[in-house]
Amino acid sequence: MEEQEEKSNLYELIGGADKLREMVDRFYDLMQLETEFAGINQMHPQSNDSSRDKLFWFLSGWMGGPNLYIEQFGHPRLRARHLPYAIGVAERDQWLRCMAWAMQDVGIDQALQEHLMSSFYQTADWMRNTPG
Repeated sequence: MEEQEEKSNLYELIGGADKLREMVDRFYDLMQLETEFAGINQMHPQSNDSSRDKLFWFLSGWMGGPNLYIEQFGHPRLRARHLPYAIGVAERDQWLRCMAWAMQDVGIDQALQEHLMSSFYQTADWMRNTPG
């Protein structure tokens, strides 16, 4: 008799640490490679290893996996941490497009992509701190 493993959170649904790391790495690779993401790429250090780690750690906990970011830095305070950067509609949309592309490239299930994009949109829109 086969027992079906029930996936109870986004972290498990996405495929755990390995798949999440693959998605985050693809996101940053695309950001550096594709000119359409130049606006958000300029906001990151040229060597973006720490940015990759921080996004991976944050998303791990946000998706219901280990709270790696909180263990190291405390509460994420996302909006406060992003205030030094001018984030408008263009930057929001670049981030979202880059993440959508990364999820497609690493083979995230379509229904899960749609669910995540809805949540990512809400957060990315909340990060806007510049008109337009």
